Amino acid sequence: MSQQQPLISHLLELRSKLLKSIASVLIVFICSVYWANDIYHYMAIPLMQSLPLGGSMIATDVAAPFFAPFKLTLVLSFFVAVPYVLYQIWSFVAPGLYKHEKRLVMPLLFSSTVLFYLGIAFAYFVVFPVVFGFFANTAPEGVQVATDISSYLDFVLKLFFAFGLSFEIPVAVVLLCWAGVTTPEDLKQKRPYIIVGAFVVGMLLTPPDVISQTMLAVPMLLLFEGGLFAARFYSKPDDESDEEESTND
Repeated sequence: MSQQQPLISHLLELRSKLLKSIASVLIVFICSVYWANDIYHYMAIPLMQSLPLGGSMIATDVAAPFFAPFKLTLVLSFFVAVPYVLYQIWSFVAPGLYKHEKRLVMPLLFSSTVLFYLGIAFAYFVVFPVVFGFFANTAPEGVQVATDISSYLDFVLKLFFAFGLSFEIPVAVVLLCWAGVTTPEDLKQKRPYIIVGAFVVGMLLTPPDVISQTMLAVPMLLLFEGGLFAARFYSKPDDESDEEESTND
């Protein structure tokens, strides 16, 4: 019973954190769902500006004019609530961390949130105009470009997640080096393989065109170099490792 009580208390605390995270997303959604159509219109601006004169978006499904803005607003609500969700995760795991681990986690949580938002902003303001302009200008003669609103939403959400997660590369590099899985020197030696891997990931996460693949791979490589630079300041000191081992003994 004495061993079950801590487990039950941890599960109850985890449930509380999950409920608070879900509630934060729902609160943001309730506050913004009234402007769902305006949000979708703003999201469609990069495509609308690239369409030829007289071009427009269409809805091939009867319920798409309602569900597409609804879905976008729900996903956007999660994006907005991400800092609070990460804070709930931090408050749950913080009691079990060492002092030096706490000093590492807080900057990483902040930087991962900022990098995720930067990835989304980069996709919207830089990638979308180039990709949509390329697609619209390469349509065969006599073909009218009219994108379905649900297909467009799935396309942009895929790119948002791809660029948002790809911009987390510096955080991943720092964590790997700090945990002792690898070192900045080893990663430098493997740089040619990482360059190839970045373009392979860009091919898998983006639509099948060279432009979007390159526009994802190049920032990934730059972020990788930034992660290598930051990893030098987050390597675990030997004395802390020895102290941790002696504590466990």
